[in-house]
Amino acid sequence: MKEEFVGRMLRIHFGEDDKWQGKPLHEAILRKCRELDIAEAIVFRGIEGYGSGSRIRRSGHWSFSKDAPIQLSIVDTEEQIGKLIPFLDTALEEGVVTSSAIEAIRYVRAKG
Repeated sequence: MKEEFVGRMLRIHFGEDDKWQGKPLHEAILRKCRELDIAEAIVFRGIEGYGSGSRIRRSGHWSFSKDAPIQLSIVDTEEQIGKLIPFLDTALEEGVVTSSAIEAIRYVRAKG
């Protein structure tokens, strides 16, 4: 099944060491996305980068640091994405969130 919709994409950038209530922040955000029934959320782990604090973040493979840059890409309708923002306001201590209007095509396998 093919579904086309106008939506929004969030990209959230932070560090692998960032936590929410003692658990990795990316896990907490993914869990919240599932709870809100958001269409798509993917976590990317970067090799190296820096963000709002200008601190270089590297993966453990390239240095002794284990604070790799993390990016979450989240796609859904404007309304659904809006439900996630209050959680991000609470959970993010440092990072950058970008938001873009998109045209999306979602392919869903037929059940049965």
